[in-house]
Amino acid sequence: MSMYDPAPLPAGEQAFLATYLDCLSLVERLHRLLLDVIKDEFERVGVLDINAVQALLLFNIGENEVTAGELRTRGYYQGSNVSYNLKKLVEMGYMHHQRCEIDRRSVRVRLTQKGRDVRDTVAALFARHADEIAKREILDAGGIDLITSSLRRVERYWSDQIRYIY
Repeated sequence: MSMYDPAPLPAGEQAFLATYLDCLSLVERLHRLLLDVIKDEFERVGVLDINAVQALLLFNIGENEVTAGELRTRGYYQGSNVSYNLKKLVEMGYMHHQRCEIDRRSVRVRLTQKGRDVRDTVAALFARHADEIAKREILDAGGIDLITSSLRRVERYWSDQIRYIY
């Protein structure tokens, strides 16, 4: 029996697995849609030299000054090509970079005014969305809290799988 031909599951477990797989697909689609929404917003305001991944990175950094390594550990960046995006953001004037005084191998980055403008555009977009979602009763405070706490539990479970299974 291969992993592509699993043993039949009881009906309840099959239903749960199907819903779990649907949830995984939804999380992936939501992330791609978020990037599309950000891209559309920047096209609307005429900022075309930055992509959605880079704009989201600037939003997540905010007023912090961080090293490239901290971007992933703090959850500011989910992609695999952080060095490329940092280099491009510095070249385009969205970020400052400076060698760390203590560890000269490490580079610290922070937003320039141009980067803060991008962060503010994304923040305004998200605030507008939150307001519209509440006004249209797509989600209320209890619903968003439930989604967030559920996703955090899955995040914790997956993190534990990485740390302790192998």
